[in-house]
Amino acid sequence: MTVPTGRRERKKAATRQKIADAALRLFLERGYDAVGIRDVAAEADVAVTTLFSHFASKEALVFEQDDNFEQRLTRAVTDRAPHEPLIPVLRREIRALVRHCTADGTAPIYRMIDESRALREYEESMRLRHAESLATALVADPDLPQGATACRTIARFVIDAYALAREAADPQVAVDEIFRMIEAAWEVT
Repeated sequence: MTVPTGRRERKKAATRQKIADAALRLFLERGYDAVGIRDVAAEADVAVTTLFSHFASKEALVFEQDDNFEQRLTRAVTDRAPHEPLIPVLRREIRALVRHCTADGTAPIYRMIDESRALREYEESMRLRHAESLATALVADPDLPQGATACRTIARFVIDAYALAREAADPQVAVDEIFRMIEAAWEVT
């Protein structure tokens, strides 16, 4: 995540993190459905309007790194060196995201997501949005000869690789296995 440089940006980032931390703590203690937005705002010592200026919905509180993940994926495409192969760059980024999401202490969060229909639906819509953003970056890359359909397909595969690997017994091995298939598919397009 990019560190905000100005005082105001640092304060906003700190407030956002304080809200996200309070929400997660309450959700894990009481259960996602038992906690309301007012509860989170009170725990974080902010107004409800402040909470909504940082998060668009209750579900977004659980996925507070969503924008950062999406930006990391698109930047992996747009910031890579000229003529640097695409698939290894995406594999490195997905490996890093999977490492982050499978770190110690994350299992209760994913159990909570699995148990909540609202969170599962939000996660699915988030993944589709990430895939579209990644596909847009791929299509816009002048060094990639593949067409829009191939780019959209590979983007979906990459996003699904993240989800599948996160659930695997050995997530890093799963990333490598999935990316061998992605690379083969990319090369035949």
